This record gives sequence, C-alpha cells and structure tokens, in this order.
Amino acid sequence: MEQKQQRKSPATVATIQTEYVRSLQQKENRKNARKVRLYRRLTVFAIIVAVTFGGLIQMQIKQKQVLAVKEQQRKDVLAQLEVVQEEQEMLNRQLVKLDDDNYIAKLARKEYFLSENNEIIFSVPENKKKNDKKDDGKE
Repeated sequence: MEQKQQRKSPATVATIQTEYVRSLQQKENRKNARKVRLYRRLTVFAIIVAVTFGGLIQMQIKQKQVLAVKEQQRKDVLAQLEVVQEEQEMLNRQLVKLDDDNYIAKLARKEYFLSENNEIIFSVPENKKKNDKKDDGKE
C-alpha cells in the first residue's frame, strides 16, 4: 500500500539534479524555443503573404478602373474620328466641285449676286423666307 500512496502524490517526490536530467531539460527547452520561433516565423510569413495579396488585389482593381476609363476615352475618340472623317469626305467632295467652272459660276451668282449678260437678279430678304416657311408649316 505504501507504494500506491507514493504514486498518488508525485509532488512530494524530489527531482534528481544530474547532468543527464539537466541535458534533457535543456533539450526540451530548446525544443520549446524552436516551436515558439517557428510559430513566430510562420505568423510573420502569413502577415507578409496577406499584405502582398492585399496589395496585388488592390492593384488589379485599380488597373481595371483605369482600363475602363481608357476604354471609354477610346470610344469617345472613335466617335470623334467618325465625325471628322465624314467632314473630311464632305470637304473632299466640295473640293472636287470647286474644280468645276460651272459650279463656281453658279456659286458666285448665288453668294455675290453676280449676273451674266441680260440677267436680272431679284433679292428676297431672309426674314420673309423664314416667315413663309413658318406659315407653310401652320397650314
């Protein structure tokens, strides 16, 4: 029975302080210290990875926004290009017309009231033309 009582109360047992026990304790302390350092390194690594991924995601979102703005600008510029190309085509047609002497004569008669021999020019005021157009639309 005495042996059973001794096993039940391990607090009363003194530890032996020999070289072997001290070396075992040192090994255990080193092991625990390694575990602590490992956990610290893993924590630091996890933080670095999280910050890196956060930065990459933020950069990608910003690039998408910039890309959307650039795409809108591209659409606007393409629309302006179409308008300018139409205007250029009209000017090219007018340039071809200006090479024709008959067209120049007709334009000069219309704009500058020039006339050929035995020709009479009647000038109608612009206001009357506008009023006539308004009256025609009301009827």
